[in-house]
Amino acid sequence: MKLEFVPVEEFYFALTLVVRTLEDISTPGLADQVHSKLEHLYGQASTVAAASQNTFSYVFRVLEYDHSLAPQLVVSISDWQGKLRLSSDYGWTLDSERKPIRTNGFEQRSEFAQDLRSHLTQLLGITIEQQSTSTP
Repeated sequence: MKLEFVPVEEFYFALTLVVRTLEDISTPGLADQVHSKLEHLYGQASTVAAASQNTFSYVFRVLEYDHSLAPQLVVSISDWQGKLRLSSDYGWTLDSERKPIRTNGFEQRSEFAQDLRSHLTQLLGITIEQQSTSTP
C-alpha cells in the first residue's frame, strides 16, 4: 500500500460521496500524535476544519493496493471528538442515482482497515492498534 497525499487545493476533486468511517480509535493522545506527524510530513491538512470536534483531515489516494473494486480508492485520516478516525470508500460505490451502495468488497473493510493501520504504523512510526469501534 502506498498513500498519495491530496492537498487542500485538490481535495474537492478527490472527494467521493461514499467515504465512510472504517474505525474510530480512542487511544488517548493518538489523534494528536498522528496529526503532528502528518503535519510534519505533508504540511497543511487536506481540509480546513473549523469545528472543535474535528480539527484536521488528511486525504490520500490509495496506490499499490487491489483496485479491482473501484477505479480509485480514497482514505481520510482525521480526528473526531478526540478520537483518531480512519475512513475510506473501500467497499462502497455510487449507483446510477448517485446513492451509496455496498460492493462485493464491503466484507473486506476490516481487512483493509488492518492494512491501513499497519501502513500508518510504518509511515508515522506510531503504533496504531485496533481498540475501536468499526462502523459500516
